Amino acid sequence: MKFPEELKYTKEHEWIRVEGDVVYIGITDYAQDQLGDIVFIDVPTLDETLEAGEIFGTIEVVKTVSDLFLPISGTVIEVNDTLEDEPEQVNEDPYGKGWIIKVEPSEDADFDVLLSAEEYKEVINQ
Repeated sequence: MKFPEELKYTKEHEWIRVEGDVVYIGITDYAQDQLGDIVFIDVPTLDETLEAGEIFGTIEVVKTVSDLFLPISGTVIEVNDTLEDEPEQVNEDPYGKGWIIKVEPSEDADFDVLLSAEEYKEVINQ
């Protein structure tokens, strides 16, 4: 299982990658492994401004649907459209092609509450 050091993580199993003024968000390798084969991802919050902890979408596997939580406050500026036809990219490459949304962080976005790779591994007992 991979836990890239350059990313930040949440206890809800999302990862965060900052690139300039944009934040990429997806689910961790651990999360996709626990969920199993992903069959559908729904993100109805494009262009919405949400607070940290709010639900920004859902991820569906064969037997269940799980909520996706926004790790930081911000505006959803892009959804990974390729996941519409190929949701399995989240299983195959969760930190690359399997990113789910891009967010423009709010001025009050709190990155200090996010976990390092080591802290996240402790949360999941790895």
